[in-house]
Amino acid sequence: MVNKQVRASFNSSRTMKINILFCILGLIFCSFGQIPNTVSLKNINGKMVSFTDYPDAKGFIVIFTCNHCPFAKLYPKRLNDLNETYTKSKVPLIAINSMDTISYEEDGYLKMIQKAKKEHFSFPYLYDPTQETAKLFRAKKTPHAFIIWRNGDHFDIKYSGAIDDNGMNPNEVENPYICMALDELLLGKEVSISETITIGCQIYFRK
Repeated sequence: MVNKQVRASFNSSRTMKINILFCILGLIFCSFGQIPNTVSLKNINGKMVSFTDYPDAKGFIVIFTCNHCPFAKLYPKRLNDLNETYTKSKVPLIAINSMDTISYEEDGYLKMIQKAKKEHFSFPYLYDPTQETAKLFRAKKTPHAFIIWRNGDHFDIKYSGAIDDNGMNPNEVENPYICMALDELLLGKEVSISETITIGCQIYFRK
């Protein structure tokens, strides 16, 4: 009888721990993929930019990029083209630099200003010195692309990964992932390819 009671108590405790674990995991997975509309970072013109500055936006193309990464350097024209194309559909592009400036001085704020001018950026290029925004998105590489879609007072991540499947030659792109996902979303469809592998330079987090 004692052994049965001990086993019952053990099983009950074990079940409780498992239930607590699933509750915690549930909270994690529920919160993953949602971005608050309160994100606010400094643009290269010195002004703060927030998602709330775009009240009519259906969503955003968010690109984590930087100055020094050779792979990221292949994309400025394509980013301008994406911004020009999809801003008309109320989905503007915003670029964010979260690279560690201690390791890479080239990614400092003043260098960002110079790069944006040289590359004729048609979109905001925001500075994330604390790297908190990159952590919020769980960005890993430069470039790392996201599509976020408005859902009430927050945004849902609808796509995460590469911009397209050919960084070296834009004329040989077979899968323009950002365009594919956005075209589906704008038609009210689910994104058929919601995640791809990012290729580029690792974002090193100081903490």
